[in-house]
Parts: sequence; C-alpha cells; structure tokens
Amino acid sequence: MNKVIDRYFGADKWNIGFVEQSIEDLICKKKFNGKVIWLEEDKADYSADPFVVNINSNLFIYYEELNFWKVKGKISRINNFNFDTKQNVTGFSPDDIHFSYPYVFEEKSNFYCIPETADAGEVSLYQFSQENYTQLNKKRVLLEGSRYVDTSIVHYNGRYWLFTNIDGKLNDIYIYHSDSLEGEFKPHVLNPIQVDTKSCRGAGNLFTVGGQLYRPTQNLELRYGGSIIINKISELSERSFKSEIDFELLPEGPYLEGMHNISFGSNLIVVDGKRRRHSVITPVHRLLKKITNRKLFSTKIGQE
Repeated sequence: MNKVIDRYFGADKWNIGFVEQSIEDLICKKKFNGKVIWLEEDKADYSADPFVVNINSNLFIYYEELNFWKVKGKISRINNFNFDTKQNVTGFSPDDIHFSYPYVFEEKSNFYCIPETADAGEVSLYQFSQENYTQLNKKRVLLEGSRYVDTSIVHYNGRYWLFTNIDGKLNDIYIYHSDSLEGEFKPHVLNPIQVDTKSCRGAGNLFTVGGQLYRPTQNLELRYGGSIIINKISELSERSFKSEIDFELLPEGPYLEGMHNISFGSNLIVVDGKRRRHSVITPVHRLLKKITNRKLFSTKIGQE
C-alpha cells in the first residue's frame, strides 16, 4: 500500500545544505565532521546542483531551480544561505531550454560558468559580468553534437581537463583537454572511457588535496542521485587515465532519499539532498506536465 501511495502521490523535494569543514579534513576523515545544516526550504520543488563561490568577500550559491509542474529548470543564485535573497541568472543562449548543473569556477580574477545545456547539444563557456554577477556572457562553445550532461572542468598539471557524460550512457566518461580556456578542447585518446555506474556521472567540483586530484560522481547503482562517490584519480595525461573509488558520502537526514552534488568553499562544504513528499494534487501536476511535454514536442516537430 505504501508503494502504491508513493507511486501516485509522491514527488521529490530537493534542498541545499552545508557543513563547516575543510576539503583536507573531508579527505582525512572520509566523512562529514558533523550533521548537514539544511536551509529553510524554498517553495520550488528542486533546489539542487549547488555550486558555492566567494565573490568580493560575499558567499553565493548558484544552483538549479525547478518546479514540479514545469518542464525546464533554470539557474538561480542566493547568498547568506537564504532563499529570500534568490535572484535569476540571465544571459544564457538559447534561453528557452532546460538548464542545470551550473559549474562555476574562478580563473585569473574572472568567474566562469559551464551549465548543463543538453537540450542545445553543446557545452558552452560563459563569463560573469563584473558589474553584475547574475548576468552571463557566452564566450564560446567548447563541445557540440551530443546531449552532454554534468560537465566539469579543472586546471591540473598545466592543462584544463574537461570531464563530461552523454545523456543515457551510464558507463562512459568523456574527457577533453586544452592548454587554455581559449584553445581547442581535444578528445582524450581513450574516449569513451568505460567505468561503472558509481563513477560515471559528475557530482560537483573536481579538487586537489596535497597534489592529489579527486572527482566526485553520482552513485547511480540503486537510483538517480543516490549518494556521492569521491574518486581518486591516480593517472591523468593526454594518453592515460586511471581512477579508483576512495569513499562514499551517504544522504543526510531528513533528506535520506538522495544526494548528488558537492561543492567547496573556504572551510565549507555545500551539498544537496532529496526527500519524498506526498500530496493529493501530485497526479494533477503530472498530468499537466505530460500535456506540456506533448505540446512542446509537437511544436518542435512542426518547426522541423
């Protein structure tokens, strides 16, 4: 009976939380040093894929926002860990597709974002306006031709390394590399690199501790966004790649249904979490969503 109720009346609710802990301490302990402090929930159904960044001594979180009855996610920003400060992030092109996973990083005092834009069939690099950090300017297309998801980038050993996945391919990593953000991103000679479902899809900031490179991934073995795997990359060059699982971070209560993104600030770790909630209007929301999807599909077919 519980399964039937959950199937017809249950829906996911994602929220953002944080732990006051350094990356070094996380790697040493291989677990959080305390309970996740969860934000007071926003009205949106999905507040997920958080990326934390310090801009002009202010701490901001960029994340995906999605309401259950809508088809497309958008990118929003908050500060002071408060959804009341929420602002829309603009400047995406095209602007009428689903956006998620806003991978934000800093390079030479400039801030950049590589959002997930699978619906556009590309991976693009955006730069934040220094006058308005909710405004993005599209710099260039890095990859095109496939439904790339959860693209992550890191500067390591003098090169930029871009890790991405293709929607639906749960056992393949695609790596690209370049000597600069302006240069061509060349495919790794081993592409596609086969891995298991625990170590495939990206789950937040790549990072180094003591010169060792780590890559978070989503554990998809049981369900979407089940937990976070921290992988240790032992070899990364233009011709080689080796990685192994170091440890797993499990969901934290009351968001025990999943956790699938991690980001790091100064002595701060930001994650997301999923719980199930139930409502009598959930079937209505699902019906409206199906109708909207069909209309969008029909419009697309008509345009083609």
